[in-house]
Amino acid sequence: MTEKYDLDTLAVRAGVHRSQFHEHSEALFLTSSFVFDSAEQAAKRFSGEEAGNIYARFTNPTVTAFQERLAALEGAEFCVATASGMSAILACVMGLLSAGDHIVASRAIFGSTVQLFTNILKRFGVETTFVSPTDVREWQAACKPNTKLFFAETPSNPLTEVCDITALAEIAHRHGAWLAVDNCFCTPILQRPLELGADIVIHSATKYIDGQGRVLGGAVLGSKTLMEGVYQFLRTAGPTLSAFNAWIFLKGLETLRIRMDAHSAAALELASWLETQPFVTRVLYPGLSSHPQHALAMKQQKSGGGIVSFEVKGSKAAAWQVIDATRMLSITANLGDTKTTITHPATTTHGRLSPEQRTAAGISDGLIRIAVGLESVEDIKRDLQHGFDCLT
Repeated sequence: MTEKYDLDTLAVRAGVHRSQFHEHSEALFLTSSFVFDSAEQAAKRFSGEEAGNIYARFTNPTVTAFQERLAALEGAEFCVATASGMSAILACVMGLLSAGDHIVASRAIFGSTVQLFTNILKRFGVETTFVSPTDVREWQAACKPNTKLFFAETPSNPLTEVCDITALAEIAHRHGAWLAVDNCFCTPILQRPLELGADIVIHSATKYIDGQGRVLGGAVLGSKTLMEGVYQFLRTAGPTLSAFNAWIFLKGLETLRIRMDAHSAAALELASWLETQPFVTRVLYPGLSSHPQHALAMKQQKSGGGIVSFEVKGSKAAAWQVIDATRMLSITANLGDTKTTITHPATTTHGRLSPEQRTAAGISDGLIRIAVGLESVEDIKRDLQHGFDCLT
């Protein structure tokens, strides 16, 4: 699409390349390989002399359509789609870093990302220093001559801490490093990190981009030059997004703006209600004025998003009582679904971290995370009230 369109239009129209059948809805290409007109054309395709589809591990028209649409929404030159959100992070670091390189990462990131950085990348000679997500001085102090990547998740999982993307980008670039931002919680509808100075955007498309908890996928976005290394890793190692999942994501993107607005509005109402509950000691939601980084969040984001975390009196036993007493909410660690989900981060998403790591990240045993869906907010409140009633 050569003209400048609004996000709503790009979410529906970007990446559409109709086949000879002139289909209206995007086609789903379920094939492992593609046929060439001649041996010469095959050679040109494999060498890169001629553009075109080769093998579905790294070229597929449906996946390409998804990549182009998400790139248009993020304002990125290029997108590399992957099999999951974690494989997107893996492809990013394996495609861009080498043994001896150093990462500065927010302490407030997804538990599996921590495991990747500390247990796996370390074995291959890539070291990581974890710092406060909100204190830019720690990022500056952690930089070394071999620092190549800043990695931030904003808002963070599960505490919704907000990083100053512009400030981190300035520090990273001053030290010759790239800034990668996991934009899973906001999506490009609520936040566009590249416009704020980031070099790389990462998504778990499994979450809001799908929006209905159906399939797994991920994406890495940035300049075409920067993404070349990521693409070559995917082409060789094969953490590939399936065509079917890409087709699901294309359909999900069409309603992304409508859903994100609805998730955010419901989450703000729920968070405000939670602040009035006697057994709740703290509510964490960027849209609340009580949130420590509320002003920054409202500067970087269109709204607060759909994730609300809160702490209850009585630690883990009380948190489990509240969760188990709900009758409608889905007890699952996934998020970004039309169905509201509820989980206990200390024993699920961040359960593989040591107690010391969880303490450093601010994840208490009394913390509960809710990903607000599209049900009636009053019904969500009523369901949580069942849990609070157990604490009386």
